[in-house]
Amino acid sequence: MLIIPAIDLKDGECVRLLQGRMEDSTVFSDNPVAMAADWVNAGARRLHLVDLNGAFAGEPVNGGIVKAIAEAYPDLPIQIGGGIRSFETIQAYLDAGVQYVIIGTKAVKEPEFVFEACKRFPGHIIVGLDAKDGKVAIDGWAEVTDVDVVDLAKQFKEAGVSAIVYTDISRDGMMQGVNVEATARLAQECGIEVIASGGVTNIEDVRALANVADSGICGAITGRAIYEGTLDLAEAQQLSDELTS
Repeated sequence: MLIIPAIDLKDGECVRLLQGRMEDSTVFSDNPVAMAADWVNAGARRLHLVDLNGAFAGEPVNGGIVKAIAEAYPDLPIQIGGGIRSFETIQAYLDAGVQYVIIGTKAVKEPEFVFEACKRFPGHIIVGLDAKDGKVAIDGWAEVTDVDVVDLAKQFKEAGVSAIVYTDISRDGMMQGVNVEATARLAQECGIEVIASGGVTNIEDVRALANVADSGICGAITGRAIYEGTLDLAEAQQLSDELTS
């Protein structure tokens, strides 16, 4: 189970939001490429990038920074989400050296887009599903739908997506711990590898996820915790390796 550092991009800076609110952001670095270097040096085996401006604009805004990070670390798998709503955007990111693109809002509104994307770019598509109380949220969490997250995830198994990034938005950025039960249930029921996101706060959260990793949890994204020091990335990856190898 990979421990995956998150680099959330807003106005060219590396930030973290509280529960997805753009107006409630904390700036951790004005140099995201240097931030990526820090996590790579700490042993990161994958990076999770989010174009927050892009998520709201519906198209890439911080694409130049994403490309710069990909060029700096050509052998490091990078996954990018935020504003990916066209095949042209997917192609541009893959051309820039990104390994995986995460389709979020578009996957909920137009599931057929995911099916076609998986045909055109096999092995490179991840679906990002954000949920609150088991219901899918879209448009930067501005709207919670009545769609059940497990039911939707099952659709994408047939499409051939590489993984699902599952975020419990009630916990994201709140340092309250990860929703282990919901994450494991989603992985078991949908039959797709799941990357946990939202609420990974300390080493005990990593331990809890690693202990149920055999349900299909292949990674855990962490943001605020590694920036504020409540979780040590290298220690977390070592523990995960020990428990899931």
